[in-house]
Amino acid sequence: MKTVAAMKTLVEWDNRGRAVFSVEDLRAIFPEWSRKTFAMRLNRLVRQGVLEHVARGVYVNPLARSRTHVLEEIAVTLRRRATSYLSLETALGDYSIISQQTIACVTVMTTGRKGRFNTPYGTIAFTHTRRSVGEILDRTADVGRPLRMAHPRLALEDLRRVGRNLDLVDTEELAAIEEEMGLAA
Repeated sequence: MKTVAAMKTLVEWDNRGRAVFSVEDLRAIFPEWSRKTFAMRLNRLVRQGVLEHVARGVYVNPLARSRTHVLEEIAVTLRRRATSYLSLETALGDYSIISQQTIACVTVMTTGRKGRFNTPYGTIAFTHTRRSVGEILDRTADVGRPLRMAHPRLALEDLRRVGRNLDLVDTEELAAIEEEMGLAA
């Protein structure tokens, strides 16, 4: 398959809202590539700028229009077999419960392995949690992004559990947000 044909295929996936792919995804998308030539063709697409290698086994279509929360999409792809959610500083910053938040980093709780990934789109910091999938689903919300968002109290509990600095937490804002969301204790 030539580069133009590969680009057309990636445009079709972009139209479906998909811009981030694992190696396994790409093998399924391009089944006509033999195992022997797969790595060679993938490397060629990266050299030509058709795909961007962003983490081990993860690629982004840099020309995709569907790249709205690409850092979160990369996180989902890196921990596809785990349950993960935005928490800690990312969630508390989004709720304006802490005053400082870095946009170029997402903090993610995961039932998978902990780890830190520096990508061209920012940093993903995974922290392992032993919470059950049921508890995670009960205490997070689907906010229309690739990852669910921890409710404010869960994000604060996670912050406390992992021993992070609590000095920036605005407890009055936390109470107001929980009341507004109907989560007040």
